[in-house]
Amino acid sequence: MNLPKFIALSRIDMDTQQLSTHAVAQGIASGHFTASEVLAAYMRRIEITDAQVNAFTTPCFERAVQEAKVIDQRRARGDTLPSLAGVPYAVKNLYDIQGVVTLAGSRVNQTNPPAQVDAFLVQQMQAAGAVLVGALNMDEFAYGFTTENTYYGASHNPHDLTRIAGGSSGGSGAAVAARQVPLSLGSDTNGSIRVPSSLCGVWGLKPTFGRLSRRGTYPFVHSIDHLGPLADSLEGLGLAYDALQGVDAHDPGCHAKHVQSVGSVLSQGIQGLRIGVLDGYFHDHATASARQVVQDAAHALGVTSAVTWPDAALARAAAFIITASEGGQLHLDHLRTQVEAMEPLSVDRFIAGALQPAAWYVQAQRFRRVYREKVNALFEKWDVLLAPATPVCAPRIGTEWLDLNGQQLPSRAAMGLLTQPISFAGCPVVVAPMWPDGTGGLPVGVQVIAAPWREEATFRVAQVLSQSGVAGLKKVSF
Repeated sequence: MNLPKFIALSRIDMDTQQLSTHAVAQGIASGHFTASEVLAAYMRRIEITDAQVNAFTTPCFERAVQEAKVIDQRRARGDTLPSLAGVPYAVKNLYDIQGVVTLAGSRVNQTNPPAQVDAFLVQQMQAAGAVLVGALNMDEFAYGFTTENTYYGASHNPHDLTRIAGGSSGGSGAAVAARQVPLSLGSDTNGSIRVPSSLCGVWGLKPTFGRLSRRGTYPFVHSIDHLGPLADSLEGLGLAYDALQGVDAHDPGCHAKHVQSVGSVLSQGIQGLRIGVLDGYFHDHATASARQVVQDAAHALGVTSAVTWPDAALARAAAFIITASEGGQLHLDHLRTQVEAMEPLSVDRFIAGALQPAAWYVQAQRFRRVYREKVNALFEKWDVLLAPATPVCAPRIGTEWLDLNGQQLPSRAAMGLLTQPISFAGCPVVVAPMWPDGTGGLPVGVQVIAAPWREEATFRVAQVLSQSGVAGLKKVSF
């Protein structure tokens, strides 16, 4: 990657590992540094680290330089700056970026025309003053949990470059963990924000299904797809979430009727919240390190109650059926005409999905309605529930099988064991980065889960975890 020659480099030695989303926004607003100086530091960080991390597929540095200049001009005029003014961010490459081909992780899309307009959420970030620096690596068509992309290369975990970053938003997690950007945007169908957040040790949010507009993004499973942010701090996650919200009448899948700000609730604490720890399925499918982070979180919160989530295994099976069926039908033309160009690690699953009987899909959707009713009933008794985000810390790249408590499971599918039942119910989840013993310094995240449309409750609990010191980012060694 070549750093544009025309950018001011006076503060390029700025250490991005010492910055945070909130610090950047405050520093630019106060005039401590300019948006162009901040951008130069982050672009330099990308330039010197991405050969190791492989988070970026399409840098958008020239656009970023122009957006940073606009922020600096606004401040020079004395304008009131928006909440994310000058904060660099990047997006999973299934988001439309004007003038850029939307790859969705696939070489099949390389010959498509460039996007004519930005995705709705990119427009929201620009309105908030954030500076877009590029598009990020992912599993092809979002079908995977590892970001081991055959054609664009694997994204590497910044805490151990021999290990996966998770997926399908692997580039989004790795870029934040490596401090290449303080914020990124990803997507989550069955766990694709939460798994990279857990394995890379960053904050992540999967909002309520239908909370954020999906207009201008490449779909995977329309009936389950979510979009959301990953961040270097909980405050940054909240700023991004607040900026991303907006009623979008042009997206029939956006069901939000109003904007729910979480910035004002972070100081409220957890008084009055009924918090429990998920047992059963979520305990049995977790290793000792994954169980430990939940125990540590529960201890910090003063929580002792165990709660059983209804029909978790059945929900995961139904999510698989719907995922395979919708994904297979969406890419049926590709399977018929360009199968040799598709990802070898996922093409068989697309074919199998396209061949599934329609009755299976119908039954899975019928079960989903009953399942949601059971989950909603659970949240009549509880406000927030805790569970591991992944059953293990990050496996080595190329790992085919996981030993999960004596059971051999396929690695790429098993990484979503603990996330799929939650997204199938549409519940909002904040992933808090935790650092258990016995993992060689690798993180495992905790899911902070609430009832649909109760994002504020997840943020209140996550803030206590952050303030107590049990959850947060750690520096990388390069």
